[in-house]
Amino acid sequence: MRKILIFIICLIPFNANAMEKKTTFDKELFNKAQSEGKVVIVSSWIKYCSSCASQMKVLNTAKNNGELSDIKFDNIEYFSFNVRNKEIANLLDVQYQTTLIIFKGNKEVYRSVGETTKNLIYEALKNSI
Repeated sequence: MRKILIFIICLIPFNANAMEKKTTFDKELFNKAQSEGKVVIVSSWIKYCSSCASQMKVLNTAKNNGELSDIKFDNIEYFSFNVRNKEIANLLDVQYQTTLIIFKGNKEVYRSVGETTKNLIYEALKNSI
């Protein structure tokens, strides 16, 4: 019984940091956003990845103009996908979770793997607008 309680207590921190992760990437919408010249942000994740959750939290804050109220993100589309989806991963040449790619129109302008630092992600977003 004690081992079960310890196991349950150990799971609580993982669940507290968990964000809802779902694949929002749609190839048709991605291509449409690129053809319209929008800035397109794509991030990859995998279940139970804490760095993925951290990166997604930063991106969601930026997307909702939380701490960047002086910058408007009207022309940005945001997509995410589970890196185990090989069709999307191959399309975007993504091999690892927590990969962040920013496109301006059809051109890739930024790529990082494992970046979760708010200031660096915000700088990449600002430079892409």
